[in-house]
Amino acid sequence: MLFADPTVPGAGLSPAEISALFILWSLSTVIVEVPTGVLADRFSRRRLLVAGPLVTGAGFALWTVTPSFPSFAAGFMLWAIGGSLRSGTSQALVYDELAILGRSHEYARLSGAMRAAAAIGVIGGTALAVPLLAWGGYTAAGVASVTACVLCALVSAGLPESGRPGAGGPGQDSSPGADTAELDAPDGWLAVLRGALRHLRDRPIARRLLVLVIALTWVAALDEYLPLLAESFLGGPMSGAATPEAVALLMIVVAAGDICGSLAARRVRDTVMVGPAVGLGASALIAAALWAHPAGVVGVAVAFGVFGWALVVADAALQDRLDSASRATVTSIAGVGEEVVAILAFAGWAAGSVHLGPAALFAIAALPYAVGAGAMTVRASRR
Repeated sequence: MLFADPTVPGAGLSPAEISALFILWSLSTVIVEVPTGVLADRFSRRRLLVAGPLVTGAGFALWTVTPSFPSFAAGFMLWAIGGSLRSGTSQALVYDELAILGRSHEYARLSGAMRAAAAIGVIGGTALAVPLLAWGGYTAAGVASVTACVLCALVSAGLPESGRPGAGGPGQDSSPGADTAELDAPDGWLAVLRGALRHLRDRPIARRLLVLVIALTWVAALDEYLPLLAESFLGGPMSGAATPEAVALLMIVVAAGDICGSLAARRVRDTVMVGPAVGLGASALIAAALWAHPAGVVGVAVAFGVFGWALVVADAALQDRLDSASRATVTSIAGVGEEVVAILAFAGWAAGSVHLGPAALFAIAALPYAVGAGAMTVRASRR
């Protein structure tokens, strides 16, 4: 990891400093998440999906050129903006395009496939990281990351987008003058936000599903620390067994579990099963973490697969109950809740890492799921 590498001038950050960067990342996302969601409900969603990766890529370029704590911080803020431009926007675009085709019931299948594709990308990136770093160091990795962001933007430019009233999309008045006129109408922005809040107020089912989606991101927020957990399974960072190749292999196993869980949403999408499944996943994570053996990575993979499946199912159920006019905004509100959860998780890790290792911290993080699984079942079944 670049941030913690003491051989890189400007890097070699402590666990607390790295956690501070993650918290800054989440705080920045909280600030921009809802405004970008409103933007996605008023203008072309495809354009935002193009812009997002380019902004994120600018942050990666900054890390590559001038690695230091300030550069890392600025890069995370750019990443937050770029991610927020896509968060909520992609779900809204996919669901509404399917709805236009009369195929909204396929959203869970497609959403699961998208999540699986992202995990496959993680596996590919992890597999390439070791030889890439050996060949060209962090500079090569940075160039590859920026290139991937540019390619993502190019692919996004080819996505279909049907016209939506007031969205500035195809079939609508999307001239610069029209866009400027809408930007100069604050009541329009507030109307979208008020509509989203009213939607949640008037539909308790949607509100409960929103809370469920947010709650399911608690442990997932700690995925940035998974390499540290993998190192602990191999005997710790000072162990000769904890080589970059070995850690990467364990990470691939976890990613494979995430892929399987995401693809499972193609066939199983009953929200009543979320509670029991999450309880099972939490138990697997606790047992694997406390075992602290390399084979325990299978339990971690099972847990993250279950959590990924549950998140896809809950998100699909939420999207089924949203209106197109405020879909991205409501999804972005969920994103704000997810980032607040992430901030708590990062802060908890920073404080706990002073006294506890990664295995104990992951086990503690999974406890709320094990204890609250019954409540998730009750809420999901009352629909």
